[in-house]
Amino acid sequence: MRWSGQTLDAADEGALPGLERSGLVRSVQPPEFEGITFHEVLCKSALNKISSDTSLPFSWTINPARGCSHACRYCFARPTHEYLDLDAGKDFDSQIVVKTNIAAVLRKELARKSWKREPVALGTNTDPYQRAEGRYRLMPGIIRALAESGTPFSILTKGTLLRRDLPLLTLAARQVDVHISISLAIHDPDLQKQLEPGTPSPRARLDLIRAVREAGLPCGVLVAPVIPFLTDGARQLDGLLEALADAGATSVSAMPMHLRSSTKDWFMSWLGENHPALVRRYRQLYGYGAYVTPEYTTWLRGRIDPLLERHGYGVDDLRSMPENVPAEPEVADRDRDPALTLF
Repeated sequence: MRWSGQTLDAADEGALPGLERSGLVRSVQPPEFEGITFHEVLCKSALNKISSDTSLPFSWTINPARGCSHACRYCFARPTHEYLDLDAGKDFDSQIVVKTNIAAVLRKELARKSWKREPVALGTNTDPYQRAEGRYRLMPGIIRALAESGTPFSILTKGTLLRRDLPLLTLAARQVDVHISISLAIHDPDLQKQLEPGTPSPRARLDLIRAVREAGLPCGVLVAPVIPFLTDGARQLDGLLEALADAGATSVSAMPMHLRSSTKDWFMSWLGENHPALVRRYRQLYGYGAYVTPEYTTWLRGRIDPLLERHGYGVDDLRSMPENVPAEPEVADRDRDPALTLF
């Protein structure tokens, strides 16, 4: 068979004990995805409930995959890979867990009488349009299931593969509210390649914004994260916002970088290698926590608000992830085993 030479024995591999009890079907290393292993699992649930005491504009999320080949150094979802006994660094970038039956499971959940058609968000944890989507094509089934059930949804992505689904998203927007946002925070292509090596270039994402607008859909942009001392310069932010306005972005929100648990170690190791002079300043800025100091947040707001106004965007408080929202929310009726709550 085509896959016979690419199948791994997960039990013998020794690095995947967290997957043994989580519906693992097989692990494959397709030659066209050099350095990446896909672990195909059968998920038990597609919808993840968000805690009701948050201020987020959605109550449910969907995550088609775990881990992300975008390999963003600052990704806050990195620690979730540790629940599977995988590391939050290279494993997160290269050991991708794919929920191959997620569209079918989602349809069953949306068909329940108890489903209230509350807003659902995609892209809150790992990117639904990372490279794995090109192989597994999970998003068309998810989009159809949501639209046909009358469920509004939003997508946040850095992946230009979303362009493939624009005709489908346009049809879905006739049935339900559809919100599309592109994440673009680094305008310098050289810095982007260092910090987000697996993502499309800034130019490609600007072209994606144009394509979304040409399809007749609004397109917001999340300038996140703003990286202290690297992307928070006035000229850098002004140039980015000018490019976003030229591409037709309909709204812009910004968020300073936060560094949770093992993500902080992974980012700081990169910073020490590439910008050692900034290490001390980062230790002062983040202290022992995951968030920048209130003083920095106030300073950044003072810098970015006039630029937003100059380019025709509304001014809003800088967004941040609430402390009590886990990167991968648990489903209320899931077994409390931390590995199983991910599926």
